[in-house]
Amino acid sequence: MKKEKNNRLVPFERSRRVIYLNKRGKDAEKRPIMAWIFYALGAGCILYCIGIGVNGFGTYFFLLWGGIGTVCLGLGALAGNRRLMAAIPKPAKVAAGALVCAGALSFGTVEGMILSKYGAEAEPGADYCIILGAQWKASGPSAVLRKRLDKAVEYLKANPDTKVIVSGGKGGNEPIAEAQGMCEYLVQAGIDRERILVEDQSRNTYENLVFSGRLLDKENDRVVIVTNNFHVFRALGIAKKQGYGGAEGLAADSVFGMAPNNLLREFFGVVKDFVVGNL
Repeated sequence: MKKEKNNRLVPFERSRRVIYLNKRGKDAEKRPIMAWIFYALGAGCILYCIGIGVNGFGTYFFLLWGGIGTVCLGLGALAGNRRLMAAIPKPAKVAAGALVCAGALSFGTVEGMILSKYGAEAEPGADYCIILGAQWKASGPSAVLRKRLDKAVEYLKANPDTKVIVSGGKGGNEPIAEAQGMCEYLVQAGIDRERILVEDQSRNTYENLVFSGRLLDKENDRVVIVTNNFHVFRALGIAKKQGYGGAEGLAADSVFGMAPNNLLREFFGVVKDFVVGNL
């Protein structure tokens, strides 16, 4: 019997490798949809970063958006390269997917808690109103702090028996202590100076509430904490951890267009305060 010849051009064990051929014609430039999603996210984050930088809002935290955008562009390039995607081991892909899902779940949970106090309103007749400090510039209060002060003025004028504590020390980039500037702002807005207590040593939200708590009866006084909408959840959590028995939040607006940046930054603030035991 004549022995059959092996007509295979490629050995069997090597033929199992995946070989991708370059597409031609109208489909030649098509990329996976996930690649385009990453490209869009990357471009959006970088443009947002540039927009904040041009307008000069807030701290240098906004640069994180540039970093996120760069990472997204890199992921888009990776997702669009089939050879590189095929070279990544399946366990690594599964682990990366699980990590992304866990991160998204954690982020969504924390942001949900932050948003739950976004429109906080306070009942009238509080004993004290605490205005949490923010940056004071050479030209006066920052846009964020101005919104807190204006919201507090509304409450104080509607509740003439409520005293107010202005809370905030002097940062390295500030000409005066935040509390000092806040006090003068309230006086110019028509609030009697005798109603204003000044706490000018604190450097952050935790210290705002610890030091302000020494000026009142935390367990029994009704206290309205005035801050921007994205900050109310964390401020109330810290206050309750410090023993404030009757704390309520009063949400001031935030600067237009800054909500994504504020919410992202506040996510890290909540996580940090939880880890160190402030919440």
